[in-house]
Amino acid sequence: MARLPLIFSFQFLIFNLAASAANPILLGIDTLERGGFQELRGKRVGLFTHAAGVNRFGTSSAEVLKRAPQVNLVALFGPEHGIYGDAAANEKVSDAIDPRTNLPVFSLYGATRRPTPEMLARIDVMVIDLQDIGTRSYTYTSSMRYAMEACFQHDVEVIVLDRPNPLGGLKVDGPPLDKQWMSFVGAFQVPYIHGLTIGELALISKRTPGWLHIPENTRQKGKLTVIPMTGWRRSMMWPETGLKWTATSPNIPDLSSVLGYPITGLGQQHSGFSHGIGTPYPFRLLRHPGMSPASLLRALQDLHLPGFDYKVIQTKTNRGQAISGVYVLVTDWRVCSPTALSFHMMQLGAQWSNGNPYATLTEAEMVLFNKHVGSTAWWDEISRLGGQARVDFFNGQWATQAREFKAWCRQFWLYQ
Repeated sequence: MARLPLIFSFQFLIFNLAASAANPILLGIDTLERGGFQELRGKRVGLFTHAAGVNRFGTSSAEVLKRAPQVNLVALFGPEHGIYGDAAANEKVSDAIDPRTNLPVFSLYGATRRPTPEMLARIDVMVIDLQDIGTRSYTYTSSMRYAMEACFQHDVEVIVLDRPNPLGGLKVDGPPLDKQWMSFVGAFQVPYIHGLTIGELALISKRTPGWLHIPENTRQKGKLTVIPMTGWRRSMMWPETGLKWTATSPNIPDLSSVLGYPITGLGQQHSGFSHGIGTPYPFRLLRHPGMSPASLLRALQDLHLPGFDYKVIQTKTNRGQAISGVYVLVTDWRVCSPTALSFHMMQLGAQWSNGNPYATLTEAEMVLFNKHVGSTAWWDEISRLGGQARVDFFNGQWATQAREFKAWCRQFWLYQ
């Protein structure tokens, strides 16, 4: 079966291999190592990381710190999917001993999602090295916030090793999160695509009242250091960095799925759409049980969304079943509103169902939907009007709010 070319680096993102080799991106872990690990000397170090926590050569940050004679690495901490990224979504992960380093691994996606006082008593500094994908509901930034809060409350220093936002640092899009829906799948009141690096999010949280859910005097006294990257610019999407992508979770194995996650993955629990999970094209291959691929293709084309195109393809599921679906292509990242398609999919799903599916959700289903989507106003709209919901009206409102958020964030930018 021929695999579709990766649609991530578009015409305007022509990757120059020679320039990349001459001017390599140094990640936070690389910057830390180049400085001789000065920030860690004489301290008991805990590392909060996962499989994608690697240096620019692909060596795990755990290995880098473990082998450095200047560093006393005493414990590892793991997020959702575990330190090796092989646990499924929502699967609880247990504490363990890491066979590669022989260090204890404390799971922050098991019995607790916050480091406990007993865990923190072992360390003087928590180093956080997590690769985010630039969208609000991906839980690594939530884990960072929870870890920062616990560390500040127990006088443990926090060092965040910065990494690229794979979607770049200029695109901000989608609904902001209403405060009532804040949760582990939405720990910051930001637009769904926030346009920030994980280090910038940490910096905003430390400097801005109310972003961390701890007493203000505790936030102010907490010690945070962000180790920045060298050579990264906000205009860069991942292909321009010259770095190899390491899967951040089982359903985000490649850059195609990174891009597709906010485009097709938001709020689809009850639309009837499937978006490619269990196929070679997670978050890129759309199917709907009430529509043939050809009919679905026409419906998506009739939306006339700038920057998108669609193609019917044949493939097989991961279990070998032959299927057809509509592959979503991004033809111009600069002009597209990535999350717009998800909201049109909700509307189309309601049109194609027997009655409005959002009007009959249980309380628990409604809460989960809103924790991901984040907008009470949109919930009121889609649950009341279903297939007649004013998608373009809401997308226009959110675009204005996104511009305002981006302008406010400039004071915290570490990169131009």
